[in-house]
Amino acid sequence: MAGDEDKPLDDSKSYMGIPEAQFVEDVDAFMNKEDNANDAQSVIMRLDEQLNKYKFMEAHLQARRKKLKSQIPDIKSSLQIVKEMKARKDTADAIETKFLLSDQVYMKAKIPPTDRVCLWLGANVMLEYGLEDAESLLSKNLNNATKNLSQICLVESDKLVKNVQLKLKPEKQISVMCQIPEASVP
Repeated sequence: MAGDEDKPLDDSKSYMGIPEAQFVEDVDAFMNKEDNANDAQSVIMRLDEQLNKYKFMEAHLQARRKKLKSQIPDIKSSLQIVKEMKARKDTADAIETKFLLSDQVYMKAKIPPTDRVCLWLGANVMLEYGLEDAESLLSKNLNNATKNLSQICLVESDKLVKNVQLKLKPEKQISVMCQIPEASVP
């Protein structure tokens, strides 16, 4: 959806598939609703199920954030290498570099000028691209990863603001809240 990244969060709708947390100010009125049927045990089970869903969503968001934070530097370095190869493709000079063999093991290499590059796409798949295509693919992937990371951070910061607002409510109110547990913002 074009233009959605600039819209503020709407309190009445879900954001990134996360439904709005339910805040109950009047427990008696909440329990007298037709769908609650004055059965406290089923209401507690339903609210507990909702809380578990929020915990799962939070764990999923944290895993996505961690994955994106590790992918972005890799994409940037790959893009930088492709740009360097593109700049030197018409020269006779080979590029001297070190490449990663495994964790903490690097090897020196001389790369002759070329107009093709192989990129790992994931799931043990590598494809050969022209330098122009590789640069556009890596730029697109970098933009998407950065956008997704900023959306996740926006959701987490909005969650923290709502948690602070909840803590500032008067303690006299009896309330039930199904909220995403607190987490630190990156």
